[in-house]
Amino acid sequence: MAFSTDKMHDEKIERDTRLEEDMLEQVGDAPRLTRQVLWKTDVRILPVLALLFLCSFIDRTNVGNAKILGLQADTHMTDHEYAIGLCAFYATYIASELPSNLVLKKMSPRIWLPLLTALWGTLTMCLGFVKGFGSFVAVRALLGVAEGGLLPGMVLYLSHFYRRTELALRIGIFYTAASLSGAFGGLLARGLNAIGHKGGLAGWRWIFIVEGLLTVAIGSLSYFALPNSIESAKFLTSEQKAHARRRLDEESSAYEPFSWDEVKRGVFNVQVWLSALAYFAILCGLYSFGLFLPTIINNLKFASDPNEAQLWTVIPYAVAAVCTVFVAILSDKLALRGPVMLCSLPLAIIGYGVISQSKNPHVQYGMTFLMATGMYASVPCILSWNSNNSAGHYKRATTSALQLMIANAGGFVASFVYQKKEAPHFHKSHTIMLGLLCAAWVLIAVNTAWVWKLNRDKASGKNDAWEGKGDDRDPNFKMVL
Repeated sequence: MAFSTDKMHDEKIERDTRLEEDMLEQVGDAPRLTRQVLWKTDVRILPVLALLFLCSFIDRTNVGNAKILGLQADTHMTDHEYAIGLCAFYATYIASELPSNLVLKKMSPRIWLPLLTALWGTLTMCLGFVKGFGSFVAVRALLGVAEGGLLPGMVLYLSHFYRRTELALRIGIFYTAASLSGAFGGLLARGLNAIGHKGGLAGWRWIFIVEGLLTVAIGSLSYFALPNSIESAKFLTSEQKAHARRRLDEESSAYEPFSWDEVKRGVFNVQVWLSALAYFAILCGLYSFGLFLPTIINNLKFASDPNEAQLWTVIPYAVAAVCTVFVAILSDKLALRGPVMLCSLPLAIIGYGVISQSKNPHVQYGMTFLMATGMYASVPCILSWNSNNSAGHYKRATTSALQLMIANAGGFVASFVYQKKEAPHFHKSHTIMLGLLCAAWVLIAVNTAWVWKLNRDKASGKNDAWEGKGDDRDPNFKMVL
């Protein structure tokens, strides 16, 4: 009996030793597995999302390129009617964002995101056949419905693959597609307009037709490239999947039933309103910049003709793309959002401040570099901020979509600010954007102070009642500044 007891004791010690060795081995392998998981996920998912977002921005802003190449003249639209057509897009875009995000989990990202892309690609092609104001407004409105779910859906989708402090860089990488869209859009418009009147269609019509066809093709192919979740990611081994899931489960619960209380928590969240209003002001500038940069450059007579003006729009966007990635990397390294934006946004403020006063075409063109860089570089931080500070799928889905619904209302402002009567220098228009960006800076500063207060309250024990609840009210859930 004593022998049996000793043997059982020895076996227990051996099992405990093996378990301890396995745990130590896992801990030792964790950095290696993390690097492998992040690299594989980055390489397989981010290029696809960047392509989808590139198509999205090209297809929503190519009207700016088409306008100076004959769209408005051939369809006999007034400036007011053209602006209404732009607003029709933003109205339906905003209305579709929150419903789309709530549907995303039911439909699955692999189906929903490619479906939306193929749909708006088809509608972009339809823009190449519009005859007047009515058809222009109708197609732009439908385009907004299709495009509205993409960006909030992608932000939500990424939050199921990356930890909070890894999001800004990834959003920054695919958001560079927004700034690159200006560069590609200008080059494509220049090339496609050269097609001329082939097939009885004007050159500006071919911009919509060809770019729409490319979008449909990319959307269809993305169905085969995007995994629905970590578990369905074929590019990860079983060990890597387990490690990736473990990393995310340390931050949130793996399963969460739908709850209207979580939706309400998202709607009545102070952070989402402060950041959404700041983002609204930034997007007023960003959208007006994308829609009217070709017109501004053309009116400055900096270029000899509209085709050359398309080429001059490329350079500011290219510079902004590089700076956007750099700022996103810095934001993730420091685990800071608000303070980084408080440093990047002043670049755009300086740009608008100078361009609103200068009459020198070369100085004005130089300021477009600061304007583009300051605005585009701030966007990944503000997009990831709410997702960072919202725990739980449905609250995160609500805050992400609500932020974008409010922010994208900036499209209405952008559509009407740059009126023909303000040409060629648009001093009043630039001054309005300057005021909005200054307001954005103040709102970001207030939100940074609010997040700091929430962390201080948690540290002082005010949130102890929520300990172990697994959402962002938990005292162990530290808000990202």
